[in-house]
Amino acid sequence: MSANDVPAPGPADAAQIVLNTIRRPVIMVDADDHITYANADAEDFFRVSAAMLARATLERFVPFGSPILALIEQVRERLAPVNEYRVDISSPRLGVEKIVDIYVAPVPELAGSVVVMFQERSMADKIDRQMTHRGAARSVTGLAAMLAHEIKNPLSGIRGAAQLLETAVSDEDRALTRLITDETDRIVSLVDRMEVFSDERPIERYPVNIHVVLDRVKAIASNGFARKINILEDYDPSLPPVFANRDQLVQVFLNLIKNAAEAIGSRTDGEITLSTAFRPGMRVSVPGSQDRVSLPLEFCVHDNGSGVSEDILPILFDPFITTKPNGSGLGLALVAKIVGEHGGVIECESTPRGTTFRVLMPAWKDTSLPQDDHKGGNPA
Repeated sequence: MSANDVPAPGPADAAQIVLNTIRRPVIMVDADDHITYANADAEDFFRVSAAMLARATLERFVPFGSPILALIEQVRERLAPVNEYRVDISSPRLGVEKIVDIYVAPVPELAGSVVVMFQERSMADKIDRQMTHRGAARSVTGLAAMLAHEIKNPLSGIRGAAQLLETAVSDEDRALTRLITDETDRIVSLVDRMEVFSDERPIERYPVNIHVVLDRVKAIASNGFARKINILEDYDPSLPPVFANRDQLVQVFLNLIKNAAEAIGSRTDGEITLSTAFRPGMRVSVPGSQDRVSLPLEFCVHDNGSGVSEDILPILFDPFITTKPNGSGLGLALVAKIVGEHGGVIECESTPRGTTFRVLMPAWKDTSLPQDDHKGGNPA
């Protein structure tokens, strides 16, 4: 029998194929709330097979008093679909911080039956946050360009005048001229840091061994600002190369580890854990391209510090947001800019027992080329 002679699937088979193709958990429950159908994603979502789902009611798999049950009853009464957003269905079975959008629709052909589709908010929120970070970085780009032009030139004149005055004033007044010089140097340094945001040149990317990057960053931190902190490793040695710029990755993880070390402070039991893993990644758009790439590489920096306050967490990667008395609030904004320009995503999870920064990045597709393991240029 040729390929052209293969019979087309029947209506039931076609429906099954379509529902399994939908990358959302979809279930159908009857008038007694028994689960009569579950697609492949629903099995993953509820962490149990369709056969097991079919043996129980929906109440067994959602938290007690879940609003899902009330929504289903509402749909049965009105015979009209209902949407509900940001519903918390967290439970030991489903996991913590399980926030979903729910779409419930009646099945007219089967009295009392309804179809329920779940959309996990975590994925949508990651993309929303990343778009916000990129927008914030672009706003700083214009500000940086303006500051560089309007501030640095007059500052050099002020500094020069203060140096001339220093040779002609008394010892008591010389301290004031030195104060002027030091403060102008500090402002110039701040403007120089902001100028990084206005660099719109394309990023030179190539296959990079992330463990070489992390080893270098660990060596810098252990011999400097984190010398009193225990830095642990939890690496996946089989990880493929990341498609990135090595020097910019060093800058990203140096900032994240420095941030973690400052969160730990003077604690004697301070620990920072660097971890790498391969995860089924989400797909996002790459800046400057219509392509969408998968982000299967996960790199984490975890500390056991006091955590980030809830009011700061949603805007943590925005420019000028800082909890440090003398901080500029540009470090994490720069991290978000670099990760975003690589087509990646960065997120932060924090509790009073510690904070985790998670970076999701694209992998290098062509494994025929050697990965970068000793320098920042293209692989030879």
